[in-house]
Amino acid sequence: MKACHSEFHQIRGRRLHVRIWGSEAAPLLVLLHGWCDVSASFQFVVDALARDWRVLAPDWRGFGLSEWNNDVYWFPDYIADLDALLLHYSPQDPVRLVGHSLGGNAACLYAGIRPARVAGVVNLEGLGLRRYAPDEAPGRYANWLDQLRDTPSFRSYSDRSGFAARLQKENPRLSDEKAQFLAQYMGEDDHAGGIHLAADPFHRWVNPTIYRVEEAMAIWRQVTAPVLWVTAADSFIFKQLFAVDSADYRNRIACFKDVREVTLDECGHNMQHDQPQQVAGLIEEFFVA
Repeated sequence: MKACHSEFHQIRGRRLHVRIWGSEAAPLLVLLHGWCDVSASFQFVVDALARDWRVLAPDWRGFGLSEWNNDVYWFPDYIADLDALLLHYSPQDPVRLVGHSLGGNAACLYAGIRPARVAGVVNLEGLGLRRYAPDEAPGRYANWLDQLRDTPSFRSYSDRSGFAARLQKENPRLSDEKAQFLAQYMGEDDHAGGIHLAADPFHRWVNPTIYRVEEAMAIWRQVTAPVLWVTAADSFIFKQLFAVDSADYRNRIACFKDVREVTLDECGHNMQHDQPQQVAGLIEEFFVA
């Protein structure tokens, strides 16, 4: 297992954690994790990389070892945090971004907002959210107001073995070894004798503002960097979003000027866990070719 170290930075009022593998002399590769995940989740992919890279993987605010908001989260904050981190680690050179799920969404939006700062994007199922209708807005706001009356929480488990078992229940493809590794970094002490997810429970709150896919598509059209768009053959996320409306999916893909599509077999949404060798191979083929 390749060794890593941690750095912490005060970014936009939050103490953010960045996990780093490799030497400073190696080419830079930035990995962005998904919702309710952590930077250490990329360890399997990093171990499978054949070339020497300086890999940076931040914990998004409210996840892993990064500071929590202890309040609502606003998606543009991820974009702004990423911009600040990249300014620190690569103030001049465009960067190679790899993002999974939430991280893939953030990477593609950032590549359209700051096209000169991005050399390429590998998007691992950062597909955007479902298309909402405007008449859903009243119920969305009412739901949000109802949430404000309560304090969110995540379920606790008796120990890390119990948490690992939960991870395997959600993803039966996880080996015992992988599940135990993930439980070590994705779980934390709940200060009551158990283990819960290393994430701010306020992430569970819905945003009062509905997702506007047209706005995301307008940003995607500004992306000038090449994009590798990777989906999983057995992804519940993909099936939820596009099983009924494949035209919506094709319209999203068409926004990117230079895009290559790949579907990975024998894996679900968390392809960085299920097929890390294949993911690593795609990353290196894309950025080295």
